[in-house]
Order: sequence, then C-alpha cells, then structure tokens
Amino acid sequence: MHVGYLGVGNMGQPMAGKLLDGGHGLTVYDINEAAMEPLLLRQARRAASPKELADLCEIVFVSLPTLTAFRAAVSEAEGLVAGGAMQVLVNTCTVGVPFLREIEAAVAPKGVKIVDCPISGGPAGARAGTLSVMVSGDPTVVERVRPLISLWGKTLTIAGDKPGAAQVLKLTNNILFAVSLAATSEAFVMGAKGGLDPEVMVKAINAGSGQNGATQTVMPTSVLDRSFHYGAALHILMKDIDLAIAQGEDLGVPMWVCQAARLVYKQAIYNGAADDDISTLLRHVERGAGFEIPKTR
Repeated sequence: MHVGYLGVGNMGQPMAGKLLDGGHGLTVYDINEAAMEPLLLRQARRAASPKELADLCEIVFVSLPTLTAFRAAVSEAEGLVAGGAMQVLVNTCTVGVPFLREIEAAVAPKGVKIVDCPISGGPAGARAGTLSVMVSGDPTVVERVRPLISLWGKTLTIAGDKPGAAQVLKLTNNILFAVSLAATSEAFVMGAKGGLDPEVMVKAINAGSGQNGATQTVMPTSVLDRSFHYGAALHILMKDIDLAIAQGEDLGVPMWVCQAARLVYKQAIYNGAADDDISTLLRHVERGAGFEIPKTR
C-alpha cells in the first residue's frame, strides 16, 4: 500500500519508518523539515500540506502532539478534509472521546472513516517495534489497516467496533503510567536519600510487587544515568492526565488518586517544566527533598 503520514516527530517518525520497513510506499508531511529528512532519505515522498497528503493517499495516519495542531491539520483550508483521495484517517494520538467525535464530524461529509488507534510504549517502543497498539472502529476498515498497524508491535488489542473505545482504553493506560511515575519518583528519592543504591532498588522492585512502567523503563533508561531523555514532554502527559480525569468524572468515577498525581505534574509545569522530558519530574521531587540521586550509569 501507499499511505500518508502526518506528523513525524518523536513517535511518528519511527512509526512511519516501520511502514517503510514493511515495504509500503509512504508520503509524509510535517511542519518541521528536519523531522521528515530521515524518511525522505529512505525514499518517502514529501507532501506540501495536509491537503496534498489527502490528495495523494487513501489512508492517512496522524501523530500530532496537541489537539490544537490536530484540529488545524484536519479542518483548515489546506487541511486533510480539503483533499480528494483520503478514505481512512488513522488516529494514533491520545485525544479523548469528545475530540474524536469532533474529528469524525469534520471528515464524515467526505465519506472518510476513522480508525481510532492510540499506542503505548514511548519512543523506544516505537523504534523497536514493540508498541502496544489499541484499536477500535468499523471492523472492515480495521482489517484494511491491520497489516500496517501490526508493524508497530506484536500486541494489537481490539477495544471495540466504534472509534472512541480505544481512546478510553489508552486513557486508562496513561493515567496509570502517570500515577506510577509520580509515585516512583518519590519512592526512589526516598530510598536513595535513605542510603539505598538506586541500582539495587531497580533490581529488587522490578523483581517484586512494586514493578511498573516507570521502574522498568524510565528509571533505568533515563534517570540512573541522569540523561532525562525518555522522549516525551511533560505537557503531553499533562494533557493525557486531564483527559483521563475528565473521562472518569464524566462517567461518575471518583478519581482521587489521579487528582493527587495531577497536582504533582501541575506544580512541575508551573515551575516552567512544560517542555521538559517526563523523566525530569523526579528532579522536582529531589528539589523538595534537598537531595539528588547520584548518577550510577
């Protein structure tokens, strides 16, 4: 197949690269020329606008960091809805159900079908092809794109037969990750200040009941070497936290622990860390503790 990819940043670039690895033709568009360059060097084609992408490709993937950018890329004069060839829009972003309904309404007059396909695993998982892929939508359309989205990881979970179900599933995943990162940051600072070797903590916790996504990935890859380069910005995770809490409250679910974790992230962002890597949340705990975990790698 020849497909289009809109937004080839930290996540979109390696995911688009997997489509090339699978032998598919690719046309890309991103406002950042440098982000497209590695794909263009691999014979991907460059579109001049989202409209041109939708003029050239029947299937278009979207990986954008904010709802504002997504809305503009779809609905503006040079947006996807102005294109004439697009039949399927595959959303890989965490946007929440209400926003997805807005996008559905925007593309419906053109007969475009939405496949809701958020992913989990971070930039490292995208590069390795080990993402957890969550998908919902018309089963016939999902089957049409399955050969493409299966290239991103071995775990593909069908959340439902309507777009939006995968959003709810992704939000449950992301709020758990956000809470675990905040708690893990506090726990590791506590342990290290109490005299424990951070390497010992990683080994013991990941072999015990306290293991979670943060202890398995963020701490060993981005904190112990003090690189703080996990690959996602705090403001993006903050967006997901807000969406998850709104989803829970809309369903009448108490979100007490999630609200407490939200305050931790809000404080970091108020301190100017919106564009910093999510792993730097630990630095804010360190400042509060008056202690810094020593570099061990």
